[in-house]
Amino acid sequence: MERKDIDRVSAGGMLIAIGIIFGDIGTSPLYVMPAIFGKGRIMEDQVYGALSCVFWTLTLLTTVKYVTFVIRADNKGEGGILTLFALIRRRAKWLTVPAILGACALLADGVITPPISVASAVEGLNIVLPGLNTLPIILGILTFLFLLQSFGTGVVGKAFGPIMLLWFTLLGLFGGIQVWHHPEVLKSLNPYYAYHFLAATPNSFWLLGAVFLCSTGAEALYSDLGHCGRGNIRASWAYVKLMLVLNYFGQGAWLIAQHGQRLAGRKPIFEIMPDWFLLPGIIIATVAAVIASQAMITGSYTLISEAIRLNFWPKVKLLYPSTEKGQLYVPSINWLLYAGCVGVVLYFRESSKMEAAYGLAITMTMLMNTLLFSYYLYVRHVNKWLIALFFSVYVFTEGSFLLANLTKFTHGGWFSLLLALSLAVIMVIWLRAYYIKLRLTEFTDLNQHIPNLKELSDDISIPKYTTHLIFMTNASRRDEIENKIIFSIFQKRPKRADIYWFVHVDTVDEPYTMEYRVDIIVPNDVIRVTFRLGFRVEQRINLYFRKVVEDMVNNKEVDITSRYESLSRQNLTGDFRFVVLERFLSYENDLPWLEQIVMKSYFAIKSVTTPEDKWFGLDSSSVKIEKVPLVIRPVRKIELKRI
Repeated sequence: MERKDIDRVSAGGMLIAIGIIFGDIGTSPLYVMPAIFGKGRIMEDQVYGALSCVFWTLTLLTTVKYVTFVIRADNKGEGGILTLFALIRRRAKWLTVPAILGACALLADGVITPPISVASAVEGLNIVLPGLNTLPIILGILTFLFLLQSFGTGVVGKAFGPIMLLWFTLLGLFGGIQVWHHPEVLKSLNPYYAYHFLAATPNSFWLLGAVFLCSTGAEALYSDLGHCGRGNIRASWAYVKLMLVLNYFGQGAWLIAQHGQRLAGRKPIFEIMPDWFLLPGIIIATVAAVIASQAMITGSYTLISEAIRLNFWPKVKLLYPSTEKGQLYVPSINWLLYAGCVGVVLYFRESSKMEAAYGLAITMTMLMNTLLFSYYLYVRHVNKWLIALFFSVYVFTEGSFLLANLTKFTHGGWFSLLLALSLAVIMVIWLRAYYIKLRLTEFTDLNQHIPNLKELSDDISIPKYTTHLIFMTNASRRDEIENKIIFSIFQKRPKRADIYWFVHVDTVDEPYTMEYRVDIIVPNDVIRVTFRLGFRVEQRINLYFRKVVEDMVNNKEVDITSRYESLSRQNLTGDFRFVVLERFLSYENDLPWLEQIVMKSYFAIKSVTTPEDKWFGLDSSSVKIEKVPLVIRPVRKIELKRI
């Protein structure tokens, strides 16, 4: 995405942004006030203080941090915590730790977002139909949502955008009516009331965990940057924030009228709606809650695609449902999230209990994001005093929210942290195994083997394996090749071919790069092709390789006519065959116990993920999979005595 494109503002782009990105933060009014006032009596001073805390949390965390600053850190239009890490990782490897922690916490909280949003809305039906069992309805809606993902976020955004626009308009309208009748609530815009609330109200600090729920969609906003563009996000946020603030203050006005009472399960967002509009309002809120889940789901897809490129995650299948940039669908993550959401609904059953598990992990993500963005500012040579100010303000603010949210641990917060920890273990294993393999992969000088390759190609005593033999190689240098490839050609079973192709895929930081380079090492004998593909480009090597060969034939750089005499006279194209070498852990190893656990775990995970040939998009009819042993450390010399 060009710089002018990412900052471009259009009505259609804003509508899609409202439909995709602001769903999570846009349904927070369903549960924020019940979370703050659900247990005690409603006191007027506390309402003013809570409203002030909500307003300034939205302003500091969402408007200032994310909408103003963090979304500046884009990579060709793409955003997210791992994108931010990719921009600075070459400067400091230790930043891998906060990147993994933040990414896993974001994924874990994505499992809580859909259930709490949908449940909070659907439970409003109990006002109209007391005693209604809402669990089947909630599960049915979640199932529909996850089935819808395969059609792509472009379809989802265009369908949901108008609905979310209606939702935000209604939020502002009903909230604004209450504010019009009770304009005194506007004094909560003064930050003094937030300070007084925290300083004078007993146990008010721990209520920050509930206040924080108003901004839980802020991180997803950054993750979904590539779907809509920075300009559209900023322009639409101005409207979204105004509607949210009006609704929160309208709920506050209603709460003040209930001074001294208890909520007793009532939801202020539905109480400020006219009675005649209650059922339509609940239906619209339910649809909006479905859309609320979209921001976290699409953000999870983006995050996983980034994690794969950074070697944090196994190579799982990625699909691109439309031709629009930024549109991505990851089936394995989609159904993993779905299973987690169903588990949350069945375990907690009520939105009030889900609130206890919500928000703890996302505060960790925000803290890690603050650390990474502060270092990004340092790399960009921003004034050090400004960096220190940004860092200290947000570490203090988000650290306070994290501390307040720790009270949720025993009430359900353990669930999201346990899930985040499990995901982090997978990422650490995958990254550690990558470095172990990289350290022990042996390369050889390709030029040394050129005479042998030519001799093998001309040796008619060996049956021809194929006309064009293509090996996928990890060697980044033109004159290098893995020893295991040479072993496969000459020793495992001599593979005689007319032309040997070595194909290397270099995944680059730019998301949509599609380039290739050809090195003709020996004309019509040994050729190397290097693809430079962006991390958001689908790996369809079979298709791309065909295009490269076609270009080379047109340029008369290679002759792909069959070398078999009978077929050559008919001017037929020779056959092509890919060879993919898959490693397995050799028994001939003397591993330290920790590396042994890492590698065994790595191969166990790899056995249930996408095979190499499928990942590269190779045609299975023309692919040979060869197993090669990974000898990490040979066993010590064994002395045997002959008798």
